[in-house]
Amino acid sequence: MRITNMKFTVLILVLALGAFVVVNGQAPVDGKLLGQLKQAFPGATSFSAKQTEPPHFKVYTGDPKAPGSLAGFAFFTTELTPLERGYDGPIRVLVGLNTRGLVTGIVVVEHKEPYGDFSIDTRGFSEQFRNKDIRDAFKVGSDIDAISRATISVSTVARSVRNSGRRIARALLTPPGNTQ
Repeated sequence: MRITNMKFTVLILVLALGAFVVVNGQAPVDGKLLGQLKQAFPGATSFSAKQTEPPHFKVYTGDPKAPGSLAGFAFFTTELTPLERGYDGPIRVLVGLNTRGLVTGIVVVEHKEPYGDFSIDTRGFSEQFRNKDIRDAFKVGSDIDAISRATISVSTVARSVRNSGRRIARALLTPPGNTQ
């Protein structure tokens, strides 16, 4: 079987377009992002395409079409608090927030902060956010552990998780005691 250059080009274009199939007007979640979403929201079975106002992904446990399967939301702090800066620029954090307003996990996705093991890259740093209520203070030295030589970075992540999480909660969660 011989494939001509033209047929090969058409085949490549079809395959490339197929990789970007649009679902409900939104691009689907790619493999790397899917892994990060699962890390931020353990136990989730599926995620929606990115929603726009405010920017977030819906998180499901079970069939997304079944009532009660919405488990929460995942979002990037830099999309909700874009002016928050660390020592050397923005710190992009993916946050999982369940429908009760508890952080399910965070993933530090991208930053230019120095210090390596003395910074926000450690597993212990991310773990301390798990099960925190979005109404908590997120105050470094109080309910968030400080890291020597990384005060600016830690403070930035704590503020951005708190502020972006509260924005998502105000927009998408039903207040406690409200049965609507």
